[in-house]
Amino acid sequence: MDKKQGLELLREPFLPNQISKLPKGTKAQNECPANEKVKCNICGGFHHPKVIHLDYVGHAALTDRLLDCDPLWNWEPFALEEGLPKFDAQGGLWVKLTVCGHSRPGYGNAEKSQWKTVGDREKEVIGDALRNAAMRFGAALDLWHKGDLHIDEDGKTTPAATSEEISPKTEAVPDKPEEKESCITEKQAKRLFAISMGAGWSNNELKAYLSQKYGVEKSNQVKTSDYETICKYIEDNKRI
Repeated sequence: MDKKQGLELLREPFLPNQISKLPKGTKAQNECPANEKVKCNICGGFHHPKVIHLDYVGHAALTDRLLDCDPLWNWEPFALEEGLPKFDAQGGLWVKLTVCGHSRPGYGNAEKSQWKTVGDREKEVIGDALRNAAMRFGAALDLWHKGDLHIDEDGKTTPAATSEEISPKTEAVPDKPEEKESCITEKQAKRLFAISMGAGWSNNELKAYLSQKYGVEKSNQVKTSDYETICKYIEDNKRI
């Protein structure tokens, strides 16, 4: 089988070793006192111990993929000011990414912080803009999407590939039947999803929270006994 090239290669899933972890805390967690923050053994950062982590592709991994697709890829800002990229009033930046002769727009932004050194925020904004533009080519699209990317022939939705699904696996051995605590109904799962969306949570955030806190990969695996506790936590920790 021929190796994929060009824009087709850009749509290939990233391998687990190319995917980084981004801490995503609530407003209260992000603004907690310094003495409550700890060194994280997941992302290597320094933050509240109960933040969740999202999968994302970093600037270096994306650059490596772009070079594999097109060694002459390029980006340029939409506007210049005194010969330099012009940032908007919010500190964001619009860029045009060109790969294999095709161009796509992208927008990047980053939070301001007193802990960032001079130039760090600007580099973060540029990296965010390039990831946003590359997503429009299909790069790491499964990590951006908040819902289900694919639909089976029978009409059922199937989640986009995760980093775990990308890595090689041996054939699974069926578990022995055992008594299990009842899980929530389809109606309850839909309500949970609606609550998380209303609270500003992305699908990736919800999945990460359920996996890290309750050890489940899908909302329909949530135990009935945990359901109300989960709903209340999400409602109490709105992102918006």
